[in-house]
Amino acid sequence: MKELIKRLEQNFQISNIVWQRENEVFLTVEKTDAVPLITQLNHYESFTHLVIMTAVDWLEAGKFQLTYLLNNNEIKADIGIRVLLDREKAEMKSIHHLWVTAATYQRELHEMFGIDFPGSPRVDEPFILEGWQEIPPYRRDFDTKKYSEKTYFPRPGRSTNDPQEYMKKKLYPEESE
Repeated sequence: MKELIKRLEQNFQISNIVWQRENEVFLTVEKTDAVPLITQLNHYESFTHLVIMTAVDWLEAGKFQLTYLLNNNEIKADIGIRVLLDREKAEMKSIHHLWVTAATYQRELHEMFGIDFPGSPRVDEPFILEGWQEIPPYRRDFDTKKYSEKTYFPRPGRSTNDPQEYMKKKLYPEESE
């Protein structure tokens, strides 16, 4: 894997390398390098399996971190490609031409985070949240409590407990009397 990283560094601007294990590494690259790098890994380095595509909302930094996790079964190794996207104009090139399943991940990320993948099949069609009118629910500025209070009515007989005190009473009932 270390030789692979050295080869990649010759052609791509890699800003951060994080080794999770000997056979698992994460690289951070510029948005413009991401798809060419992923294509090279797929076509020339035998990373033929897209394990997952996911995102993290770094609200305070105004960024989304998009992560592609790829697997090479021949050498039993995983490589994660991380890309930081501007949160206000979250857009990334599609990789559905490399893996058909990428279109599904891209639809989910579009709907749940608001990240756009122009040209990805059916990316603008509802995926999970049919009729959703709010901001995407996986964004950290989505107020789940406010949405629940606005959308659902309170049910009689329900009470709210402080989790710490509740567990203390459940685990140590003799001390709480």
